[in-house]
Amino acid sequence: MKTTAKLGLTALTIITLLFSCKKADYDSGELADAKMAADTTAISSSAAVEQKDSKQKFIRTADIKFKVKNVVKSTYAIENAVQKFGGFVTYTNLQSNIHDQIKTKISQDSTLETTKYSVENNITIRVPNTRLDTIIKTIAKQIDFLDYRIIKADDVSIKLLANQLSQKRGAVNEKRVEKAIDSKGKKINDVMDAENTLANQKEENDNRIIENLSMQDQINFSTITLQLYQNETIKQEITAGEKDSAAYKPNLGIQIIDALKSGWYILQAILVFFVNLWPIILLIISGFFLYKKYYKK
Repeated sequence: MKTTAKLGLTALTIITLLFSCKKADYDSGELADAKMAADTTAISSSAAVEQKDSKQKFIRTADIKFKVKNVVKSTYAIENAVQKFGGFVTYTNLQSNIHDQIKTKISQDSTLETTKYSVENNITIRVPNTRLDTIIKTIAKQIDFLDYRIIKADDVSIKLLANQLSQKRGAVNEKRVEKAIDSKGKKINDVMDAENTLANQKEENDNRIIENLSMQDQINFSTITLQLYQNETIKQEITAGEKDSAAYKPNLGIQIIDALKSGWYILQAILVFFVNLWPIILLIISGFFLYKKYYKK
């Protein structure tokens, strides 16, 4: 009887432990899933997601600024993700900004150069409108700290409709003007006026077509502007030290030899100078002797 009670108590204890372990695993998994969901949806947005067969057309843009651990690596990851989902990069400006630079001489021929700098990148990308949220969730994996996230959705369905109606009216007017031109006969002034009216009408219609194409492109491909930055980085490297100019002067013996050479060259120059003046010297000497001769007489 006692043996049966002990076995029952042991089985109950084992079942309780198993149940507790499973519950702990479930809770930890649930927390992990919740954290992952929070990370990936930190900057995601379902703003103005178009439903199928919807008459509304949205131009969606996003402007995000955030800190990352490494700007260069995050830039490559974002560019690869954009290409993967059918988008393209229209602008990127990756640069390092130097905040301070210190040179410390640590030996006669070595200098420690300490540079404090930060790396940042401004990126503009275009992605398919249907993949905007997917791209934003992918970008969220690179975020270490989010500064801000701005997402806009402008409804341009009315503007598109207005342009289409204007094009139809313009097409009708063009046909009427063309018929009027054909019926004017030889009335040159009337024909010229009608031609100018027709040209203006065609230009207006072309502008409407271009505007619609531009809006349709912005509808199909959303624009995302990203500002990435990272914490200030310190880089140290040892470089060859700069020697004083006195260290490159020759020794005393070489300086004496150079001085003798320079003196000899100066003496040669003086002799050549006087040789070039021999006519004047000859006249002076001749005049001196003539003066002495006639002065005595």
